[in-house]
Amino acid sequence: MSIVEIQKRIYQNKVDKGFNVTDINKEFCLLYGEIAEAYEAYRKKDEGLGSELADIAIYLLGISEILGIDLESEIERKIEINEKRQYKNVNGVNTRIED
Repeated sequence: MSIVEIQKRIYQNKVDKGFNVTDINKEFCLLYGEIAEAYEAYRKKDEGLGSELADIAIYLLGISEILGIDLESEIERKIEINEKRQYKNVNGVNTRIED
C-alpha cells in the first residue's frame, strides 16, 4: 500500500468515526500530544513505543490528506534535497555548507 493510499484510508476513517477533519490547528495540537506520548514511552523504555510512533505517523498522514498534500511525493523530493546537501563538522556540530 502506498503512502497516498494510507493517507486516504486514514482520512476516511476519521470521517467514518466522526473525528475532526476541518480544524488543522487542533490536528497539530493532537499530533504534538502524540509526540509527547512517544517520547515518554521511549524515556520509560515502554514496549508501546512502536504504537506511539504509529500514532504520530497517522496524525501526520491525516493532516497531509486534509490539506491535500501528497506526502509521499514530498518525502521523496525532500530526501533527494537532503542527499545532495553537504555538511562540515564545525566544533562538533554538523553545519550545512552547500545545498
